[in-house]
Amino acid sequence: MTDTVISSATREIVIGFDRPFVIIGERINPTGRKILAAEMAAGDFSRVEADARAQVEAGAHMLDVNAGIPLADEPAILAKAVQLVQSITDVPLSIDSSIVAALEAGLAVYKGKALVNSVTGEEERLQAVLPLVKKHGAAVIAISNDETGISEDPDVRFAVAKKIVERAADYGIPASDVVVDPLVMPIGAINQAGVQVMKLVHRLRTELKVNTSCGASNISFGLPNRDGINAAFLTMAIAAGMTSAITNPMHLDVIRAVMGADVMMGHDPDCARWIRRFREPPPGSAAVAGVAGAAGGEAPRGRREGGARRRAAQAAQAAQGSPGTQS
Repeated sequence: MTDTVISSATREIVIGFDRPFVIIGERINPTGRKILAAEMAAGDFSRVEADARAQVEAGAHMLDVNAGIPLADEPAILAKAVQLVQSITDVPLSIDSSIVAALEAGLAVYKGKALVNSVTGEEERLQAVLPLVKKHGAAVIAISNDETGISEDPDVRFAVAKKIVERAADYGIPASDVVVDPLVMPIGAINQAGVQVMKLVHRLRTELKVNTSCGASNISFGLPNRDGINAAFLTMAIAAGMTSAITNPMHLDVIRAVMGADVMMGHDPDCARWIRRFREPPPGSAAVAGVAGAAGGEAPRGRREGGARRRAAQAAQAAQGSPGTQS
């Protein structure tokens, strides 16, 4: 079995076949977030700090940190963001950039063993990123596309992934430190996108014996109720063998899907983590309000609350007399 070890200065996370699914928080990314981009470019990292804390509290095991802002000094901003996030939380980080200089700046200040996001099968990219990964003793996400683009044929994507794993080995990077992204395409545009990914994840696990990750929210792009699609996708991907994903832990549907899948896969012994997260607190307790706030809605209604309501209704009825009886 394959284990990919990622660490901060004080905490270790293991991505593996027989281990709980690893959630990598996606929100520290200015792409599509104009306010965050403007703040980071201006040196204001308050929203980065808030997003880091909120994602960890919601259940993220790792955080992806991206500073891709057009016309900004991405290496400097990414390095600062990495340092800030590491100063306020102990979860390991995925350092995310398409610019090699930015990856190098982030890795230079990182404490621990980072996950580099990412390398593709393009020759120029392999030659630039893999030596950097080896130099810093990091792990790397391998994206299954190359100079020819993104193929809709899972066999082609598998071949690209195999090429990256083999090239990584040439640089002394073991397969256990290569986490393959099979490339999740929008299912609203490509009807077979889900089937393609499930087949490819299974092959990556059984033939290449590598861990896998993806940008999970890509699957639902352009569709309504995206959380529902993302949750269904993650449940099925975990069953197919996927071991981690970059996603939004702030969405409770996603957390429930991942943790429920861990239970079904036998990766949550005695359902202990599920019970700790979702056990219903006594009615009227402060914990009820906390659960309701975290879920963004009402407190859960279960047997104890329902029983209390019935007893209250019965008592009121007895006090007023039975129906049709004059008081």
